[in-house]
Amino acid sequence: MTFGTLALISLVAIVGPLLAWRRRWHLPVTLGELAAGILLGPTFAGLLQAHNQTFTFMANIGFALIMFVVGSQVPVRDSGIQTALRVGVFRAVGIGVLSVPLALVVARAFGTGHGALYAVVMASSSAALILPIVESLGLGGPSVIQLLPQVAIADTACIVALPLAIDPRHAGRAALGTLAVLACAGVLFVLLRHLERTGVRRRVHDVSQDRKFALELRISLAILFSLAALATGMHVSIMLAGFSFGLAVAAVGEPRRLAHQLFAVTEGFLGPLFFVWLGASLDLRALGRHPSFILLGVVLGVAAITVHAAMRLAGQPVSIGALAAAQLGVPVAAATVGSELHLLEPGEPAALILGALVTVAVATAAGGLAVRAGLVAHAPGGPAGKGSADASGVTTTPRPAGS
Repeated sequence: MTFGTLALISLVAIVGPLLAWRRRWHLPVTLGELAAGILLGPTFAGLLQAHNQTFTFMANIGFALIMFVVGSQVPVRDSGIQTALRVGVFRAVGIGVLSVPLALVVARAFGTGHGALYAVVMASSSAALILPIVESLGLGGPSVIQLLPQVAIADTACIVALPLAIDPRHAGRAALGTLAVLACAGVLFVLLRHLERTGVRRRVHDVSQDRKFALELRISLAILFSLAALATGMHVSIMLAGFSFGLAVAAVGEPRRLAHQLFAVTEGFLGPLFFVWLGASLDLRALGRHPSFILLGVVLGVAAITVHAAMRLAGQPVSIGALAAAQLGVPVAAATVGSELHLLEPGEPAALILGALVTVAVATAAGGLAVRAGLVAHAPGGPAGKGSADASGVTTTPRPAGS
């Protein structure tokens, strides 16, 4: 990893905003960053190597920050989120139930015997992809508020379930790590709420702002990285560390100054770097060597979209259901672990990734359809910097100025 490589990554990350420049295209910023990573990765140019330790470590920092920002923006203090949580849990469970028989049929049809793995992949939702799409397109309203807990629950559950499906020997360790991270996030919420109620947080904020110490940012990063260290040490995704800490901060109330600082750090550099790295980690050349798995990949992608869109029966708009089907982290993890442990057939890892890309393509289109259907947080051109109440009475807050 050199400064030249870093400059290249920063340069190609601009492709995201360029593709999203024209509002009527309704393309998320992350799409261009992901596409740039695929083009410069091993699939095509081979200029970026995702296995580089420095590149991977910086991408993990970006992932943790993305999930922290996403978690901090969930309106957990609004009364409407409780109803949304119940609905989200119901839909996530429903998708999981529907995925099992469909996955068994696919595994039997292709003779792989990996029905449990396919079920986990089909039921998964990538919070790291979906929530930035929601944010960049300005989606909002009751259906989107209900989507947030659904995606978070599905992502977390599938990350925990993946070891059980692909490597049952280490499933207990992953479950223990999940409980440890969640317990720490709960303790942090109690501590942060105490500091808020006693006025300590406000006094620290005033001193920091007056003397330009950026204490809130420094303390938040220290806590976030500590949780991430705990998660990685116990073999749990840092997604859970970032998202749970973000929820704790949201429950107390995120300071506006901290929100702007995190926006600059995450959206300006480490977030785009993560999505470029994610694209560079995908190697689709294996499909050319095993063409029969191309069909498997397409089938897996279509099946995932089908089970998520089936939540139309539970009142979810089809466009939001298709958006919820976007997956990447779980299939990539399944392909990586399966290859390392020699549990998958040659070409099967690439099929898992192809299926994920199918869902990403459909989710991108679904986001545009949701905008056209009026599922937005506020009218385009509305006043910036002010929250707007949606039909459920939940107040949504747009991104900081300059986003």
